[in-house]
Amino acid sequence: MSSHRPVFLSTTSLCFSWPDGTGVFDDLGVTVGPGRTGLVGANGSGKSTLLRLLAGELTPTSGAVRAGGEIGHLPQNLVLETGRRVDGILGIERKRAALHAIEAGDPAEAHFAALGDDWDVEERALATLDQLGLGAVGLDRTVGELSGGESVLLRLAALLLARPDVLLLDEPTNNLDLHARSRLYEAVEAWSGVLVVVSHDRELLERVDRIADLHEGGVRWYGGPYSAYEEALAAEQEAAERMVRVAEADVQRQRRELADAGMKLARRQRYAQKSFENKVVPKVVAHTRRGSAQVSAGKHRTLHADRLAEARERLDVAAEAVREEDEIRVELPRTSVPAGREVLRLTDLELRYGARVDGGFELRGPERVALVGRNGAGKTTLLRTIAGELEPVSGEVARLVPLRFLPQRLDVLDDGLSVVENVARFAPAASGNAIRARLARFLFRGARADRPVGTLSGGERFRATLAALLLAEPAPQLLLLDEPTNNLDIASVRKLTAALHAYEGALVVASHDLTFLESLGITRRVLLDGRLRPTSAEELRVMTGSAVE
Repeated sequence: MSSHRPVFLSTTSLCFSWPDGTGVFDDLGVTVGPGRTGLVGANGSGKSTLLRLLAGELTPTSGAVRAGGEIGHLPQNLVLETGRRVDGILGIERKRAALHAIEAGDPAEAHFAALGDDWDVEERALATLDQLGLGAVGLDRTVGELSGGESVLLRLAALLLARPDVLLLDEPTNNLDLHARSRLYEAVEAWSGVLVVVSHDRELLERVDRIADLHEGGVRWYGGPYSAYEEALAAEQEAAERMVRVAEADVQRQRRELADAGMKLARRQRYAQKSFENKVVPKVVAHTRRGSAQVSAGKHRTLHADRLAEARERLDVAAEAVREEDEIRVELPRTSVPAGREVLRLTDLELRYGARVDGGFELRGPERVALVGRNGAGKTTLLRTIAGELEPVSGEVARLVPLRFLPQRLDVLDDGLSVVENVARFAPAASGNAIRARLARFLFRGARADRPVGTLSGGERFRATLAALLLAEPAPQLLLLDEPTNNLDIASVRKLTAALHAYEGALVVASHDLTFLESLGITRRVLLDGRLRPTSAEELRVMTGSAVE
């Protein structure tokens, strides 16, 4: 990390559109200096896109991105080659090979050139892994042997070893258990350069110095952590709603005054007409009075019409400051399961990588099961085995109702197809209009439903995937969810919870988000720690409390 030059990130007149013409930014200017910045905003606002532009992974349509210092980027959807070794991901493979060759007695100059002065390369790498709770992983294992959470921490370890001046983190706590999250929090708090983090993890956002709120293509800054931002935003929204009420009252008043002006004009015209007809005044005087009344009343009416237009404009401006949150509305009666019906049965199951389900495990009726455990315990392997994507080493899986599996990586959709086309793949008998009507309830209305999946944000992609699975035919009566709150902002987690409350089938959810699990009405909790066994809410609280401490 360089200390000889100013470290910063900035954009000037930044514009960016996707190849299909979907606009994301138009004339965005933002500067980020040293310290920890939390970048927040609704799903689809462009947070991940902005990080990729800052990292140089995307090219602006116009405008410029400038960086003072080296940049390290941890993307949201991390994909590491499963065959690569840990030392390769850390970027020390060549140095290790040179070190081992020298230690074995090979004095070739190429080895010394490759190693340089980095004689403690292995010790530093192992210390960094240990700092993030990966001390037992070792440098020779392959990525394919690691869990999703361990892969995220490994990539972060590579960034910490490289010590860039600027660190960009996109949903870094995805897939991490609570113990691993606490290690990441420590690494974030210790960072001394520029750090920008996109996250829905409130605990992480409480550790930043400032919040950058990305809304409708612009950024507003708030000092302090997420809780201070929430308070400030709530005060702003209260003031905005108050201004809307004032503007609405003004519009009503101007409407009344315009109507009154119209009535006065009509009365004057009737009076002038009667005076003319009854010859109360001479014809010339009557014409003059009638013309004068029309001009005067016309001006009066024009004045009030202008005031009404101005009042409506003020109302529009006030209304724009109020943020509306759409809610997912789902009705899924075909997913219901009678209370006593057996949905799933596992018998003496041995999974790949060693985890087991001894004896039998049954799921009946619309049960809601929370599957918990540390990273690497085998939760994803168990869900993939239940879904039929992996064969067990031994034992039996009996799937007794239609089921669907929502994986962590959200890779069940085709990036090249639109949202509508993807859903149609899962429900081929449904008409296009029926699919669009159903998608509207998942907030994909009009042109949004025609966007290619590859251009969606993480949260939008999740919503599209959830729609595809829940609208599939036959309707799923068992739903398997693997870390479903990954990639979702806090508002979107509420939307997901609402959608799952409408789901009437059986549910198995693997998650480290205890607040989310409690909101689902979980009926049973099971812990996977080599063996699958029942656990209680109290035991979970004790476990997670000790992990955080």
